[in-house]
Amino acid sequence: MEILAQILSSGIAVGMIYAVIAFGFQLTFATSGTLNFGQGEALMLGALVGLTCVDTLGMNYWLMIPVVCVFGMLQGGLVELIGVRPAIKIKSEFGWIMSTIALGIIFKNVAENIWGRDALPFPSPLSTDPINFLGANIMPMEILVVIGALVMMLLVEFFNRKTIYGKAVVATANDRDAAGLMGINTSLVITFSYALSSLTAAFAGILIAPLTLTGATMGGALGLKAFAVAIIGGLSSGLGIIVGGLILGIVETATGFYISTGYKDVPGLILLLLVLAYKPSGLFGKSAIKKV
Repeated sequence: MEILAQILSSGIAVGMIYAVIAFGFQLTFATSGTLNFGQGEALMLGALVGLTCVDTLGMNYWLMIPVVCVFGMLQGGLVELIGVRPAIKIKSEFGWIMSTIALGIIFKNVAENIWGRDALPFPSPLSTDPINFLGANIMPMEILVVIGALVMMLLVEFFNRKTIYGKAVVATANDRDAAGLMGINTSLVITFSYALSSLTAAFAGILIAPLTLTGATMGGALGLKAFAVAIIGGLSSGLGIIVGGLILGIVETATGFYISTGYKDVPGLILLLLVLAYKPSGLFGKSAIKKV
């Protein structure tokens, strides 16, 4: 039971990070049918900017959070403006894929030149002494990761459902052409969805950074796994994103413990292949019917 509790606690913390990043994929897909394949680099930049604020500028961790969130929004808006919008305008079906990948590589190279290639420790805002719960040693930062991830997703849902600007996002997601006819600036809404997407990734970066090392290469694997979570759970389902993240996080942790850390990525990829083969819309996603 102690081992099971340890696996569950660690897996839930990791899975919620995947879910927050995957939530960003869902935001952009809903409004524009596109995905930011540089989402992992947005997480990496958020973590490194946060490290600079805390370690170099001496800023308090909690005061640093809004700074990183604003930076994430600006970075996401830039990606949409120079990488996605031109492809949408010329109706290039896959141009945005290469554009977001290329921008992700550029951001990674910029990060290497500014912060170096070495992984850097991120100071934890909470105690590093583990808390014993049901026999499992849980780091206080892992609890903060789960709470922070849930709060971020709930805030985004509240924004979409209860604010006029959020309703514009929802209207654009439901029918972009109809939203445009109703006077909604759909181009601005798509830009905002990218800004919000990168904000969630940057926030995830500063959540996970104290639990791991921070560096220019930290975003690649996390972004790929978050994309797998988005596909497994379903790009049209917020609940599916959370469930997919928890499944992948727990399965990875269990595989690393019982088999080998060298194989912990395999079960998630196998699950991804099975979902793509038998339920492409995701476990909780809805199949889209297109009239031709």
